[in-house]
Amino acid sequence: MAAKRRRLSRSGDFDRVYRDGASHATRHLVLYSFPRGDDAEGGVRLGVSASRKVGGAVDRNRVKRALREAFWSLADKLPAGYDFVLVARPEIDELISREGTDGVRASIEEALSQAAPGGRST
Repeated sequence: MAAKRRRLSRSGDFDRVYRDGASHATRHLVLYSFPRGDDAEGGVRLGVSASRKVGGAVDRNRVKRALREAFWSLADKLPAGYDFVLVARPEIDELISREGTDGVRASIEEALSQAAPGGRST
């Protein structure tokens, strides 16, 4: 049950992160981040998106699982009180085939480092 609270599931939550958050792109993914402000005690929440350009349903679900696993393995490096959305680019399928979750983790770390060292300020 705790894992459900760590996910963005409503389209309004995704829209708010896209509209008001900051984006940081790598070759394989785009990371959107949005500070929730007064709801900061809720911790970090994640939403994942993979379009049909990534592949069929099986491929998209595999990519989303890899993104979630890599993202949560970096939980200690994430600022509290933020919503994040990871958007997979079509090239991520090659990265997962070649380097696995480690490659995805490196790509997420690259996007997080662009956000700002030690957290992001708006």
